[in-house]
Amino acid sequence: MSDTVINKALRRRGIVVKFYSNLLVVEDIETGEQFLCKLRGKFKKQGIRPITGDIVEYTKIVGNEGVVENILNRKSELKKPSVANIDQVIIVTTIDKPAVPLDILDRFIVLVEYEELPIVIVLNKVDLLKEEQIKEFESIYKKLYPVVKTSAMTGYGIEELKQQLSGKISVFAGMSGVGKSSLLNSIENNLKLRTGEISEKLGRGKHTTTAAELLRLSFGGWVVDTPGFASLDIDHISENILRELFIEFENDKCYFPDCYHIDEPGCHVKEMVKKGKIPYSRYESYQRMLEELQELRKEALE
Repeated sequence: MSDTVINKALRRRGIVVKFYSNLLVVEDIETGEQFLCKLRGKFKKQGIRPITGDIVEYTKIVGNEGVVENILNRKSELKKPSVANIDQVIIVTTIDKPAVPLDILDRFIVLVEYEELPIVIVLNKVDLLKEEQIKEFESIYKKLYPVVKTSAMTGYGIEELKQQLSGKISVFAGMSGVGKSSLLNSIENNLKLRTGEISEKLGRGKHTTTAAELLRLSFGGWVVDTPGFASLDIDHISENILRELFIEFENDKCYFPDCYHIDEPGCHVKEMVKKGKIPYSRYESYQRMLEELQELRKEALE
């Protein structure tokens, strides 16, 4: 039997949970055991570099050390933070303390839609809100995306959020102060504690982390420990694409196929706004972003 056949037989499947400058931590998908792995030289020659979230085949060498033999195809890839195989983005927002403007939430939504990733909206700190405020929020977003109402303070909605996270790789995104860390601690008490234990378990000294880290959830699934979408810039999105990222806009029903929904005759989207079928706040967000992109294009031409 050749060494190649033996090597393939010994391969196990794992997920890259952390990446250092020249080593990566691979967590065995079945056992949850972690290994500090090197890369075969072929990856460097081919210019291939794994990222957090990659599913890999690895072989054990000795103790908790191993070698990555193969990187499987990615089903998705997020650039910032750099994570592969993301199943969904959890956008956390609040109406009070802090009062996050709806156009900021819509910006997050546009950025995630651009990456073609599923969205779950979490309305946190509902213990501070009146029922009317919650209903108004849901009237805008619940028809578009799953909305989970939570309170990290009281524990309200945490079980429902766990159900959304179970068995998936999730990135949390949202403005500072909305309670992302508090929610994560409510979901999994020892989540942050466990991150500090990894280098200790591996018996290695200090390393410099160069990418996001995946944290395993006890009920199944992983979360990314780094803030998603640190930048809210939309300058990489064209005006044509922007129209498509507001998923309630039925662009093909406008009289003109290239309608921007501003002052064109026969605009179906504006008609839906007048009838209250598209919330005015969403249309306003679209207008602001479109104006921003048009201004950037003008500046680039000058």
